[in-house]
This record gives sequence, structure tokens and C-alpha cells, in this order.
Amino acid sequence: MTQQLFATDALLPTGWARNVLITWDGTGRITAVAPNAQPNGAAVAPGPVVPGIPNLHSHAFQRAFAGLTEYRGESQDSFWSWRNLMYRFAARITPESLEAIATWLYVEMLEAGYTSVCEFHYVHHDQGGTPYADDATLSLALLRAAQRAGIGITLLPVLYQTSGFGAKPPRADQARFIRSTDNMLSLLERLAPAAQAQGAVLGLAPHSLRAVPPDSLATAVQGLTALNAQAPIHIHIAEQTQEVDDCVAWSGQRPVQWLLEHAPVDERWCLVHATHMTPQEYLDAARTGAVAGICPTTEANLGDGIFDMPLWLQHGGRWGVGSDSHACVNAAEELLMLEYGQRLSLRQRNVLATAAQPEVATAMTLQAVQGGAQAAGRAIGGLAVGEQADLVALDAQHVALRDLPAHSMLSAHVFGSHRTSAIDSVWVAGQQRITGGRHTQHDAAAHAFVAARSATIAPD
Repeated sequence: MTQQLFATDALLPTGWARNVLITWDGTGRITAVAPNAQPNGAAVAPGPVVPGIPNLHSHAFQRAFAGLTEYRGESQDSFWSWRNLMYRFAARITPESLEAIATWLYVEMLEAGYTSVCEFHYVHHDQGGTPYADDATLSLALLRAAQRAGIGITLLPVLYQTSGFGAKPPRADQARFIRSTDNMLSLLERLAPAAQAQGAVLGLAPHSLRAVPPDSLATAVQGLTALNAQAPIHIHIAEQTQEVDDCVAWSGQRPVQWLLEHAPVDERWCLVHATHMTPQEYLDAARTGAVAGICPTTEANLGDGIFDMPLWLQHGGRWGVGSDSHACVNAAEELLMLEYGQRLSLRQRNVLATAAQPEVATAMTLQAVQGGAQAAGRAIGGLAVGEQADLVALDAQHVALRDLPAHSMLSAHVFGSHRTSAIDSVWVAGQQRITGGRHTQHDAAAHAFVAARSATIAPD
């Protein structure tokens, strides 16, 4: 059945437009976007309508220990000491707790302006590292969580085989992650019908160059391409300087340099973090058409460093944002942190504004939507015909937004409100999931999450 929404102001791929009538069909695809229109009986949005932002990098289970690692456990804490704590937590996850944690997380994402998520999923087996009777158990739990919350999902099962460059054997606390390449390709075949049934996209995530040897990486990419030549491929790369140093010691090349010379990197790929690159690597990576997956709040939380966004954009690079470890679950907060990181690094303001879009919040939103859609492998690239009706309506009566022009309302949402507080309504594939800022399952999902977290962190 055809549905319509009228917006006094809407952010289209070309910029802001007035009196926009958006029409979509029963599948949730936009069939018409008409500026300078009349409501004609359509529902009227409570404020400016902007495209929902795809979250291009998520480890769902990590939401349950957000805030629990903010103490100094070593003389100098780092990503690597944090990782040890994360492994201890991952060892206690059950299928039931993962589904409860992910369901709440996805509700949070929707309430915070994300309408789609790329789930980088690497906890595969039971607590002892033994495959479940149904090897897809934990993957299916994530698909169910996304379906229950009503968020779009790109599921990226993670290939993880070694503990370091040079095919170092996996550590004991990595046993839940380990799969052979053939086993991973079998898992993707097993998951394909379930993913297709709910409109999900299925891709692959070679975890990192330190966790996937070269032969396995090549075989996995070839196998995935044989299953689906358009399937997205995501990989952690150059997140930490130690990773860069270890890669050089192993291969004589930096991680991004090695990857570009040894893998068929193109528009299907998402280079997650890519924090530590040389100017030549920025140029070469951007030329592939791959998306840079920037996770500003996690990168700040872990002390990773700051991506050189002006240099990336200078070369035409594409990017999107993710909440990664979910220290923060808020689309606007990621944009704010991204811009503020650039300001602190460069001692400039409005760094990510463009000549076409001088309002930095507008420019960042449009770019994050386009890059996130590409990384997700889904038609969620904005308010345009043929794209999915993933929409966010701001609350024009919110005190931070009231009586402002629409482009300033978006700026106030990102830079001047509590961020989630200015979101009124969210639609995914034309289905309204958030009304008055709340998900219908908010309370039930929150209760289940708290119970799952308590069980997971409780002492034996």
C-alpha cells in the first residue's frame, strides 16, 4: 500500500527543499519525492525530515560493558589492555544474552537516528570454543534482534584465525572467534535464506590483517564473490600504531599499503578506522572507491588517534560513521565528535563543511548517509526515488530547535541539543519505529538488557 509523508523542510541529496511530499510503496521503497507540493491528506512530519544515518560498524555484545573499563588497570592503559578486558567479557556471552543485548542496542540506535546497522560479528562458538549444534546460532540471534527492533541490518560474520601477523596461533581467549575459511563460506550459505527473508544483506568481515593470513584472505574474498559479487567486505585496518609497526616488521609494508597491493579493494570494501595512514596511502585508498569507516567516539575512548578527514576528502574519499564498541550510541554524537576531533587537531572550525554545503551538520549528514549506504550494500542512500524510506523527523518544538530555519535546526540538533532529545519520529523502510522519541519496545528491551548484563558480569 502506498504511503506518504509531507515535510515542510526535507534534506534531499541535493540539499534542503521546501514543502516536500515523499511517497513510498508497500515494500518501503521511495517512489516519488516532490518539492513545492501540498500535503494532499498525507501525514505531516513534526519537523524537518532528514535521511536516517547508517551505522557502518557495530560489535553488539560490547554495549553491555560500556562504561565498565574506565579505570586504570595498568601503568599505561591502551587499546591492548582494553582488549584483554573485552575478551573476558566476550567469554561469558550466551545466545540469549546476545539477543537481549543486541535488541536493546538496536532500539537505542533507532531512537538516536540510526536506521541501519552493519554488524561486525565475531563471537561464533560456545564459551569453550566449540561450535553450537546449529553453527549459525549467534548470527541468527543478531538477525532476530534486528527484526524485533525493526532496524535494517547488514550482517558481517567475521573471519578470525590467528593472533598476530605471521600466522601466530590464536590465544585461548580467542577460541570463540576462530573459523576456517571453508567453514565461514558454509556459514554464509547457511545464513543466506534467513537474511533474505527479512531484507538483510549478508557480507564478510576479515577481522584484520593480523587475524587472517594472506592465503585465507584471498580464498575468502573469492568465495564470497562467487556467492554474491556485490556483497560488502569490511576489515579493521591501521587502527593502532603498534599494528602498523607489527605489519611492517612482518611484511616490510604498512597495513593499508599491503592490503591495496594484495587484495582487490574496490567499492565493496569498508576500511574500518584506517587511522594511521601516510599521505600516499590516503590517496591510494581513496582512489579504490572504498569507504572509510570512522568511529569517532570509540576511537576517542580507546585512544586510537584522529583520522585526517580533510586529506581524505581532498582525494574524493567516501566515509561513514559507526558506533563500534558503543561507548556512545548516538548518530549525531558521532558527527559532533568527528568534527570536534578535526577542530582540535587542526585548530580550525567547521572543517567538514563544503562549498556546496557550508552548514557543517548538513554536509556531514549527507556524506555519512552516502558512505554508510555504500558500506551497507543497501539502497539507503537518502531521500530519493529508488531508495528505502529510512527517515528521521526532528522535533521542531524542541527548545533548541524552535523557530529556527530547517538547516539551523539540524545544526542545533548536532551541536546544540542533547542530540537524541530533538528526534521525534523515525521510519525504516516506510514503517514508523519511533514516535515521540520512543520505541514501543523501549521498556521491555531495556529490562531484558539489564538482566542480561547483570548475568554476564556477575562473578562465578
